[in-house]
Amino acid sequence: MRRARFVAAGAAAFATAAVLGAVGAGGDDPAGGKYLVRAEFDNASFITTGENVKVSGVTVGTVHALDVTPDHHAVLVLQIDDPAFRPFRRDAHCRIGVQSLIGEQFVECEPTEVRGGDRAAAAPLPRIDSGPGEGEYLLPVKQNSSPVGADLLNDIMRVPEQQRLPLIINEFGAGLSGNGESLRAAIKRASPALQQADKLVAILAEQDQTLSRLVAESDAVLGPLADHRRDLTGFLKHAGQTATATAQEGDALEANFAKFPAFLRELGPAADRLGELADQTTPTIQALAAQAPAVNEATARLGPLAKQSTPALKTLGDVADRGRKTFPQLDALVSRLGELGLPLRPLSADLAALSSSFDKTGGIESLMRFIYFYTGTVNGEDASGHYTRAGLGPNACVDRAFEPGGGCSANYSRDSVANAARASSTGSASKATTAKPAPAQGTTAGSSTTKLLDYLLGP
Repeated sequence: MRRARFVAAGAAAFATAAVLGAVGAGGDDPAGGKYLVRAEFDNASFITTGENVKVSGVTVGTVHALDVTPDHHAVLVLQIDDPAFRPFRRDAHCRIGVQSLIGEQFVECEPTEVRGGDRAAAAPLPRIDSGPGEGEYLLPVKQNSSPVGADLLNDIMRVPEQQRLPLIINEFGAGLSGNGESLRAAIKRASPALQQADKLVAILAEQDQTLSRLVAESDAVLGPLADHRRDLTGFLKHAGQTATATAQEGDALEANFAKFPAFLRELGPAADRLGELADQTTPTIQALAAQAPAVNEATARLGPLAKQSTPALKTLGDVADRGRKTFPQLDALVSRLGELGLPLRPLSADLAALSSSFDKTGGIESLMRFIYFYTGTVNGEDASGHYTRAGLGPNACVDRAFEPGGGCSANYSRDSVANAARASSTGSASKATTAKPAPAQGTTAGSSTTKLLDYLLGP
C-alpha cells in the first residue's frame, strides 16, 4: 500500500538522522587549507557524502560530511574546492535537487546574489570559532531549502483527492503538535518560489513611495505624449527609414569604424591643443563676460540702426544698378586714357628730370633772387634818397581761376591776334623770297628789353 510506503520513507528518514548523530559534525582542520561551509537544512533525506556541490550547473565541490543540530536540523558540510567561488557571502543560498532518474541528489548553491550598479557586496559568512563545526562557515537554515521530491508528490497524486491531505498530516503525526511556526517556516523554505515572492514583496514595500511617484509622474508624461502621438509615430517611421539607409551604407560605416582608432589617436593631441587654447582664451572670455552688458546694449541698438540703414542700402543698390551700365562705358575711356598716357610717358620723364634738376641746382632760389635784385636795380636815387620806380605787388588777379573776376581781365583782343597772325605770315613769306633787311637806324637787338623796361617803369 501507498501508506506503508510513506511509513517506510519516514523510517528511513529517522534512520538517516540516527546515522548522522553517530557520524557527528566537524570539518577538516582549518589549517589544512579547505574551505568548509556548514549549511543547515530542514530535511536532507537520501543525500550522502561525496555528492556534488554545483554553482550554475558547474561542479565546485562535494558534500564533505553530514550532521544534525540540537534543534533537529540536518547539516551538510560542503567542501568548496574551486577558489573562484569562495568565500560564500551572507546572502548565499543553497538547495537540494535531484540530478538523475534513480534519485541521486546534489546541492545547488549561489555564493552571493547578483548585484548591479553601485550596490556593495555582502560580507562573508561568519566563521564558527568553537563548538560543533569549529573552523567552518555557517550558512543558517533560513537561507537554504530542500524541496519535496517529485516522486513523493506523484505518489500522493495516486490516492483519492480526499485522502491526500490527511495522509500527509498523519505521516507527520505528533510532530505537528505545538510546532506550527516551525512547520510554516519549513514549508516556506521548501518552496524557493515563495521565498523569492517574499523578497519581491519586501522590495515593493520598500519602494512603495517610489512606485506611487512613478505612477503619478507617468500620468504627467503619458498625457503630453498622447497629445503628440502623431509625432511619436512619425519619429518611429523615420527611425525605420534611417535604419534602412544606414543598413544600405553598411560598408561605408564599416570603413569609418576601421578609421576610427587612427582618428582617436589624432584626437588626443588635438584635444590637448584645444585645452591649451581654452586656457589662453579664458582671460579674453572673462573680459568679454565683463563687457557683456555693453555688448547686449549695442546689439539691442543694432535693430534701429539696421532699420534706418535699409533705405541707404536700397539706394546703394540703385547706384550699383547704374554702375553696371556706367562702368562698361568708362572701361573704354580708361583704355583710351591708357593709350594716351603711353606717348606722354617720355615727356613726363623729361619734365620730371627738368624739375628735379631745376630744384637741385637752386633754380627757384636763383629766380627769386633775380626778381629781388632786378626790382632793386630799376629804382632810382635823387637828392632826397632812393625811390621806387617799380614793385612786384601780388593782388587778387594772381591766383589762377577758371572764370574771370572783376577787374582781372587780361585777354588778347581779336585785332591784336589777327595782326600777329598776319605779321607772322608776311614775315615768313618775305623770308623765303628776299634776304633779311638790315635793322633800321636806332633799332638794336635789345629793343625788346627796352620795351619791357618802359612797360615796367611806366611813362
